[in-house]
Amino acid sequence: MDKNNIIGYVLIALVFGGFLYFNQPDPSKIEAQKRHQDSIAAIQYEQEQAEIRENEAREAKLAEQSKDSTSFLFNALQGEERSITLKNEKLSVDISTLGARITSATLADYKDQQGNPVTLFSNTDKIEIKKSRRITEEIQNQFYFTFDGKEENINTSDLYFTPVEQSDSSVIMRLAFSDDKYIDFCYNLLSDSYMVNLYIDAHNMSGFFPSSTRELGINWDQLIRQQEKGFTFEQQYTNITYKIYDDDTDNLNERDNDKEEIKEPVDWVAFKNQFFSCILIAGDRFNDVSLASDTLHEGRGFMKNCSASMYTEFDPTGKTPTELQFYFGPNKYSTLKESNSLSINPDKDINLHELIYFGWPIVRLINRYFIIYLFDWLTNWGISMGIVLLLLTLIVKAAVYPFTYKSYVSSAKMRALKPYIDEINAKYPKPEDAMRKQQEIMGLYSKYGASPMGGCLPMLIQMPIFIALFNFVPNAIELRQQSFLWAHDLSAYDALISWNTYIWPIGNHISIFCLLFCVTQILNTYYTSKMQPNMGGSPEQEQQMKIMRWMMYIMPVVFFFIFNDYSSGLNYYYFLSTLISVFTFIYLRRAVREDELLRKMQAYHEANKNNPKKRSGMMARLEALQQEQQRILEEQQKRRKQ
Repeated sequence: MDKNNIIGYVLIALVFGGFLYFNQPDPSKIEAQKRHQDSIAAIQYEQEQAEIRENEAREAKLAEQSKDSTSFLFNALQGEERSITLKNEKLSVDISTLGARITSATLADYKDQQGNPVTLFSNTDKIEIKKSRRITEEIQNQFYFTFDGKEENINTSDLYFTPVEQSDSSVIMRLAFSDDKYIDFCYNLLSDSYMVNLYIDAHNMSGFFPSSTRELGINWDQLIRQQEKGFTFEQQYTNITYKIYDDDTDNLNERDNDKEEIKEPVDWVAFKNQFFSCILIAGDRFNDVSLASDTLHEGRGFMKNCSASMYTEFDPTGKTPTELQFYFGPNKYSTLKESNSLSINPDKDINLHELIYFGWPIVRLINRYFIIYLFDWLTNWGISMGIVLLLLTLIVKAAVYPFTYKSYVSSAKMRALKPYIDEINAKYPKPEDAMRKQQEIMGLYSKYGASPMGGCLPMLIQMPIFIALFNFVPNAIELRQQSFLWAHDLSAYDALISWNTYIWPIGNHISIFCLLFCVTQILNTYYTSKMQPNMGGSPEQEQQMKIMRWMMYIMPVVFFFIFNDYSSGLNYYYFLSTLISVFTFIYLRRAVREDELLRKMQAYHEANKNNPKKRSGMMARLEALQQEQQRILEEQQKRRKQ
């Protein structure tokens, strides 16, 4: 080691040591930060203790009311919890006499990962969440109504209801305060559907409520079950979605904890996971809606803890019942659209099909009016879903082939003009002549009827269709639990190769369809780079182009780690689409001869040599921009010489 190396290392050590010394935290600041954290912890502890005291006071009051025979709620606080089942061909719901709430919903036509009918939620769903070092809270499903009275308030979660009329599809749950004073909760499960109607009707209750009472409160807490094999992928489609009154839908963040206070009236609120949803629909509207969603960790059996509170209209005189509606069913576009006609309010269009996110407006239109109908048509053939995706991809590729052909021909024209471009590059070797060189190359393209922008527009036209399929495939419930080749479920990742230990960033499996997609993407990048013409340029520009090409090769490797947890159906579609693109390129490479294109361009040049066409559109603006840049460059060079 020579003297210079030693000096260098010493200087580095001095710089590093000086940085640590001058950037060490001030002890007073450390102490202030500690006091701040302690104060936050103290406030949090007081809030938790206040919540505990509030719950204890509420339980004590209930115990007192249950013993006080003079309390208006005395009769309703006495009873025994039991379950009433309503059932049709598609849906079964259990309603508890405690709170008159729906405690479970089971779908007959869909199976869970164990082969049993899918249960969206149950009264046995509960987990413990550690809120702080001192307090652990038990979270479970809740659904209850609140009514503000003159002297006492009603919280239905504490009260017992009596079933007075019952059939296989309907029941009246009565909250009786006396023989002639009661509130009826009338449930009706509609035939051959996933819809449950609820009417809340007060009888002789005007004296209990203040004259100003016009609404009741609704509180809904639910743990969203994990229904699919791939937790990570399902989490991306699990959220709270809501529809603004007579407007579009919106949703809370899928990936992180989120909460929102909605100022506008709301038509409905949905607790949604990838393929199933529980939707609460207002007969009129919901007001003062408050939503919260907490993301849970993998391995607990649940995706999120969702909660919603809101108010809706209520007539204490009983002249007009409160109308509500539930949808417990699949996120299937056709089913949701058919359910719109079952709205409890015939004058209201509830647009349940907008629950499914199909992308941006133009992408959404492509999905709703082209992809869905094409997919349903192919599905009705009764063939394997893997073949359906293959045919769907072939049809879409055939539809965009004219744009692909036009894009390829545009690039082929520029490759055919490469000898002329090389002459221009040789004519302007100096870096300061780069703008003149680019102007002359653009002039060459114009003379021979070629355009560097000619391949861009056709590609841009194709993009919305490919994005539409990216949004459609993960939402297609028809792919759920459908096997193809080695994939047991096209709606989840395929794990032909798997192991027990989680390895970052690949996880515990390798998706073969994802691997095939990435390999074909590398092949597609190779052929695409061969198609791109060499525009010439400075050594710096050439170096930048090389870096860009290497980045294009690296991207499929990055895609592998991203898409390895995605559904096998989506990766299978990407594999097919990319493979068809490779074959299309090979075919066009043989079918489109560049020497013939050059002869046609030369004939075009000769025919228009004496009558050159005036440039317009993008080419004219690009040329004007280059001329302005050249003028600025020349002025800068003149100032340097002076």
